[in-house]
Amino acid sequence: MTGELFHRPFVLRVAGLPVETVQRLRCPGSRQWADEVLDASTRSRAAGEAVGDLLHDLVGGCEDGGVRRRLLKLRRELFNNRLPHDPEAAVALVAGLDARVAEKLTAWLADRRHLVARTADGAEVLAGELDRTRTELRALAGERRLAGGLLLASPSLDAQVDGYAAGPPVRADGSRDKGAEKRHRKIERSLLAYLYRTACKTSPFSTFTGLALGEFTDGPRDDGADGADPLQIRVDDVWTSHTRLNVVALGRVAQTVLDDPERRDGLPVTLASGWGHDEDRVRYVRRWVTTGDDDTAVTFDSVKDRLFFLRRSGALERMLAFFERRPEIRYGELGGLLADEEPDATAEDVDRYLAALLDLGMLQVPCLRIGVHDTDPLRAFQASLRGLDRDWADSLADDLAGPLARIDEFAGATPARRRTLLAELRDSLAAIQRGLGAGEPRVPQTVLYEDAAPVAPSGCDLAAWSRIAGEPLRDVERALPAFDVTLPQRLTFQGFFTARFGQGGRCDDLLKLVHDFHEDFFDQYISFTAKRSTFDAEGRYVPEENWLGLPRIKALDTARQTFFEGMREVWERSGASAAGSGVAEVEIGEGLLDAVAGGLDGVAPAFAPLSHHVQLAERPGDPLVVLNRSYGGLSFPFSRFTHCFDGLADRLREETRRLAPDGAVFAEITGGPVTSNLNLHDRLLDYEIVCPGETGGVPEEHRLHLDDLYIVHDADADRLVLRSTRLDREVIPVYLGYLVPLALPEIPRTLLLLSPTSMTRLDVWGGVPPGEPDEGVTTRPRVRHGSVVLSRRSWSAPASALPLRGPGVTDADWYLGWHRWRRRHRLPDRVFATVSDGGGRGATSAKPQYVDFDSHLSLTAFEALLRTAEARVVFREALPDEDDLHTVSGRGRHVAEMALETAPAPEGRTRT
Repeated sequence: MTGELFHRPFVLRVAGLPVETVQRLRCPGSRQWADEVLDASTRSRAAGEAVGDLLHDLVGGCEDGGVRRRLLKLRRELFNNRLPHDPEAAVALVAGLDARVAEKLTAWLADRRHLVARTADGAEVLAGELDRTRTELRALAGERRLAGGLLLASPSLDAQVDGYAAGPPVRADGSRDKGAEKRHRKIERSLLAYLYRTACKTSPFSTFTGLALGEFTDGPRDDGADGADPLQIRVDDVWTSHTRLNVVALGRVAQTVLDDPERRDGLPVTLASGWGHDEDRVRYVRRWVTTGDDDTAVTFDSVKDRLFFLRRSGALERMLAFFERRPEIRYGELGGLLADEEPDATAEDVDRYLAALLDLGMLQVPCLRIGVHDTDPLRAFQASLRGLDRDWADSLADDLAGPLARIDEFAGATPARRRTLLAELRDSLAAIQRGLGAGEPRVPQTVLYEDAAPVAPSGCDLAAWSRIAGEPLRDVERALPAFDVTLPQRLTFQGFFTARFGQGGRCDDLLKLVHDFHEDFFDQYISFTAKRSTFDAEGRYVPEENWLGLPRIKALDTARQTFFEGMREVWERSGASAAGSGVAEVEIGEGLLDAVAGGLDGVAPAFAPLSHHVQLAERPGDPLVVLNRSYGGLSFPFSRFTHCFDGLADRLREETRRLAPDGAVFAEITGGPVTSNLNLHDRLLDYEIVCPGETGGVPEEHRLHLDDLYIVHDADADRLVLRSTRLDREVIPVYLGYLVPLALPEIPRTLLLLSPTSMTRLDVWGGVPPGEPDEGVTTRPRVRHGSVVLSRRSWSAPASALPLRGPGVTDADWYLGWHRWRRRHRLPDRVFATVSDGGGRGATSAKPQYVDFDSHLSLTAFEALLRTAEARVVFREALPDEDDLHTVSGRGRHVAEMALETAPAPEGRTRT
């Protein structure tokens, strides 16, 4: 990797269906008709105005008042591009005054009659194509990759698809059932949205989007094609499925076991790791688990932690003594030992005492937890049960073989069989809970997760890719720390530390540091910053909260202000702010990025590995790399998906070792027991930081417990350094999960303030006032630096400015109105629309929706999102568009997104 910007492996997120799929839903005849009508209308209007100008001269020379009034009326009709009530009489009137003008009027009338006739054709053309595209959509409902994802994403819609595919509902007498027809159209819109997701978007979920392991290669890919495009990526048509049980479902089973006194007696319990004596109290970290809503599509149990104290008592001291001799004791045995030492206490008293300690987290049951490295959670849970040496546990493990077999079969099953397996899986999990004594079993709505991956790896020419993206992307990277939302928090933590311990200071009690930091400062700081708006009502930048008066935060504010002011200048110089300017793109020069990066000297971390999600628009002569989002950290593009690729975890682990700065090791921060499949991944680092209350998922010699770690302020480099006493080395915390770090418990979240983990939110138009609206529509041009696109071209409008269908408007007039509006504001044929205040439920109205202006079905589905008068829409260009795609399979061209890593910029700093 020496000397290369891009790491060799990457993940390609590939839309499950080729883009040619949605072309079948377009109305090419209707589009041609609309173009002809609009072109003819434009010509007619121009010609009518020209004839009207000639009539102006006739009006001026006419002394007959009646003739003059008729000429003026005719002239208004021409300027309004409207046929006269009596065309023959109008020609006769003009012919009596000027034969040459009458000839031009006759020609205009002929063209205008043709326009009327051609406009009338639209109803028949559109009706025919609407019937055809609805037939196509019903046929596409059976596409395996669409159906596979639909079953997991929306079981209720999946259950209705077969009925929809059979055709429109009709009554016994052959007439349409209006109520059923309405439900039919609702299913149609929902199915269309999922089809667009499968063919036009790249968010991994089941078979909607596949995950191809890619490799940057030296030279063109080796696929035997002569003159192969070095940037083209070919993906395998054969995909494998990787299915896993939702870990929340296992959590419900584990809780049912814990709730049963007899089974609980057989469970090994331990003390919360990291506990200690604190004068007359016992200090430990208590964790609260808030159970998620099982009735929502996405659910996970949230975890919080906080330093907690128990008053030292005789019973507690005796229990601690038991654990000093034996770190793990079965719950029932522990109760017996305590009962023997407490003769005045009844068995019920002892059980209540231990149950309270379980609830408070001082006692824990590690065997029922799922760890981040348990990439097959059900098998891991089953193996843990078999290790308990209890009949009930073996019986439960046997019962779990049924769900396990269904999950294994699910991967290769047909859609029909998958429905059966999913229903059986839910029923079997509920039955297992009932068998354990649960009165009301709880099974999450989404019980199974699936990832799909093409079998063969994909390749891309490293040199060709580097020529396009290398230099401009590195320029952008230098300025990205200005937009890292976690950087102010990291700077604040360092300020708190040096205020408490001084320059060059050291802290060995990290648990107390974290507690004091949150208790005395950070929790209130976060509540204030959560309310902060980046810009005020006048568009002025609002500085970060800087309670400690830190110069670095002031410098960060200055760097951001430099960017925002630079973008204002770019905006003003471009002339794009003028209504209807038509400016398609603007360029951010290297000078602005240099100025921002210069302001970050000494502010941004020196070691900052980055990953990017990018899309290539392979346009002839001007290829573009669209930067969708950027993250800081290690192996982020891969961690969630390592279970899909044999050998990838070992490779990443080896390559990550070589990235470590001199004298440092990487260590994973896990956040404790897994409550979401988003955090499952193979082991990618050698070391793991074990926070209080955690058990660790690596061999003991690679576990770094909190009491082994300390923080020291490196005064020369002016940075905080986490170090291990045992290793005598710097420890760089790394988070590999996909839950946002803010969702982690307090201790791991605080330690991540010493890590390269970052979250970048780059809003290039922040603080830049919008341009003058053109009939209610404001526009923003595309923003690029070299070949790297930082922001797509966009159009913003309230619902009232859109040509929505009104009462009595025909299909043809409505369709024509949309294309007239699209032309007027220069929108491309395909866009993504984000609706705000649209009255949509959940994330439906918040996520970008694909809109194809050539598809009647697409426009109808889009209008259904606009449910309130306050709705506002932002349209963004589909970049890359379907003609710019560089990923192909045997079925066609695919929308794809590359998740790749770049090598950290040379930093050369000396480490203590």
